[in-house]
Amino acid sequence: MEAFTVYTGKTVPFMNDNVDTDQIIPKSYLKRVDKKGFGEFLFDDWRYLADRTANPDFVLNEPQYKEATILISGDNFGSGSSREHAAWALMDYGFKAVIAGSFSDIFYMNATKNGLLPIALPKDARDTLAALPAEAVIEIDLPAQAVRAGEAVWPFEIDSTWKEKLVKGLDEIGITLQDAALIADYEAKRVPAYWR
Repeated sequence: MEAFTVYTGKTVPFMNDNVDTDQIIPKSYLKRVDKKGFGEFLFDDWRYLADRTANPDFVLNEPQYKEATILISGDNFGSGSSREHAAWALMDYGFKAVIAGSFSDIFYMNATKNGLLPIALPKDARDTLAALPAEAVIEIDLPAQAVRAGEAVWPFEIDSTWKEKLVKGLDEIGITLQDAALIADYEAKRVPAYWR
């Protein structure tokens, strides 16, 4: 997993409340066997018209937001099913963080486990961020737990364990590999069961 420390990027306002995982990535696209390739189907029902052409009225299809890597959204983002594919789709599309009013617990866990930073900010902060021009760049400072846009600074909360994992770029496999030498030593010394 890629480490997340201080990140600067452009935002896209998608201020819907109660965006569920089926809206993030419809169940019909969950047949892939790895984490790649889901970005094409992110917000599929909104991004595309019936003939699969881009919906010109959907914000992610507006040319000025093509370089956005930080999604600004409403309350209760990621509700619904437990599909980890929702986090994969957002990341595969290019998002590094989602700033919302709140998140479902399962989506929050899936996001952090995969390196997508979920940040809960109050509505006035999100309204300010959503009103920024498309070319504006904001900064997310995870070690300092702050979002900065110009002179404005908004602190955010994150569990210290998840913060450490994200800052160090450690998923469950990475954490296990920190003890690779101990594991190898144990494996070298243990007697296989069939020799007993």
